[in-house]
Amino acid sequence: MTVNLFVILCSLVLWVDNGVHSLQKPVRKFPEGFKFGAATAAYQVEGAWNEDGKGPSIWDDLTHTDPSPISDGSTGDVAADTYHLWKSDVELMKQLGLDFYRFSISWSRILPTGFPDQINQKGVDYYDNLITELLKNKIEPMVTLYHWDLPSNLQKLGGFANPLIVEWFEQYARVVFDKFGDKVKYWITINEPKQICYEGYGSTAKAPRLNMTGIAEYICAKNVLLSHAKVYHLYDENYRYKQNGQIGISVSCTWYEPASDTIEDHQAAEDARQFDWGQYIHPIFSKTGDFPLSLKNNVRLRSKEQGFLRSRLPVLSSEEIVYIRGSSDFLGINSYTTKLTYRDASLEGMYPVPSYMDDMSAVMVKDASWPQAQSSWLQSVPWGFYKILTQVRYLYDNPAVWITENGWSTSGGLIDNDRVKYYRTYLGALLDAVEEGSNIKGYTAWSLFDNFEWMSGYADKFGIFEVDFKDPKRTRTPRKSAHVYKEIIRSRSLDMNYDVDDKTVVAPTQVVEKDYVEDAKALAMPHAIVTCPSGASNALTCMPARIALKRIVQVQPDAVIAYKTTQQATPNALKGSSI
Repeated sequence: MTVNLFVILCSLVLWVDNGVHSLQKPVRKFPEGFKFGAATAAYQVEGAWNEDGKGPSIWDDLTHTDPSPISDGSTGDVAADTYHLWKSDVELMKQLGLDFYRFSISWSRILPTGFPDQINQKGVDYYDNLITELLKNKIEPMVTLYHWDLPSNLQKLGGFANPLIVEWFEQYARVVFDKFGDKVKYWITINEPKQICYEGYGSTAKAPRLNMTGIAEYICAKNVLLSHAKVYHLYDENYRYKQNGQIGISVSCTWYEPASDTIEDHQAAEDARQFDWGQYIHPIFSKTGDFPLSLKNNVRLRSKEQGFLRSRLPVLSSEEIVYIRGSSDFLGINSYTTKLTYRDASLEGMYPVPSYMDDMSAVMVKDASWPQAQSSWLQSVPWGFYKILTQVRYLYDNPAVWITENGWSTSGGLIDNDRVKYYRTYLGALLDAVEEGSNIKGYTAWSLFDNFEWMSGYADKFGIFEVDFKDPKRTRTPRKSAHVYKEIIRSRSLDMNYDVDDKTVVAPTQVVEKDYVEDAKALAMPHAIVTCPSGASNALTCMPARIALKRIVQVQPDAVIAYKTTQQATPNALKGSSI
């Protein structure tokens, strides 16, 4: 272990000392078989919150609370409306060239009460239609079983603080495997356990907002790990031989960098990594299993100091350690940013006692020089991403890794150069890790569409497709990043010099309100063609009618504008474009 740690540190130091060496290579190829995808999550995009037999989830409950805890007072009631727009959405994915689409199933859309005695056939049909359409267009579905939207009934019974959640999750997974397993080859059991447990049970940052820190998040962590392992073994023993799929878990990984070279700061950064993602990766992927030693020691010592008779971190029995260890075919990594980490006397009294943060005993800050996204927590630090991939390779025997989320938020707009730069530099860091031996299978852009970003509502735009949430049709328009990502997928390479002319990333066209065919020329698109009503002898007979845009293709050099005549153009009829 000492030798491995030395190798890790040397490797990381060399990477930083050399700068982002990926930027020194203009064109770099991705390995043979590397896959590109994009992701969404059910509550964030589906809408149709109470349609066709769907039951309520904890996010329905939270967003319908008065006063709303969501920063802009919004809900996911309609969101991006993918429940109704799934077919045209798949067409956009096809145009983008995606190899796979990662999405989640709403537990309460399939099982409205949370239990398998009531299966909602319309919910089953929705996902079956989506999966079938994806496969028809040669896009592999990557399906997440749980992305935070627990059925309300189950939360009333304690949710992930109740050990029975292990059984409930298995029952739900069995229904899903029975219904869709013959078509799905990639499964993710649970998305981001830390966000479920710490943010949902230990704080108010996510539903159900229990805010019982120092106790609830640790109970949740054990139950999440056992739930994941239970479903893994269910699939492995009952479905793998006939469905031939793979099943893993997605863990959020932030890199924690020591703020200085002091021993205290190095230890603080290591503790932060173990609390943040080692808590969930180590029990599954390490050779020994169990929670990380630093996590166990920190919580045990703090608990003793505070008068608890035993550690607030639940013990994993020897049987549970064996059951959890190795229960994943791949590791999904969701990674966005890096934090500087320190530990000194200023920590005294900073955090509640007991609490997760007090147990960790570290402070996380950002470097003011790092590029800042719309989201306050998100800064662009590609070398931190590289360090995560390198540490996972060394500590966990180089497991198969899928990057299941990576993305950048803006306040809006189609010319998203900051997002383009973010994708390029993070993909460059990924290639650095791959070239050094990391076993990375694919990359997932977060997100395909602008969506409901949890407590931030719709303020933070993560989509490579802009969604007009003011338009009842929820029109999608490709941003510049979508064009760049499309070229990366097409060429299977990262070309740092490739760019897209901003003029081709045209903003949604305004409604034509004048009664002249010549208005088509004002849109500055060549070869405009006017399609007139049946029986009209020439284009001039169309002049008395208002003109509404039927379809616009903005990527081709000789793009065609097709028009149809209507008596009244709708306010948003002209928005959107293909890619």
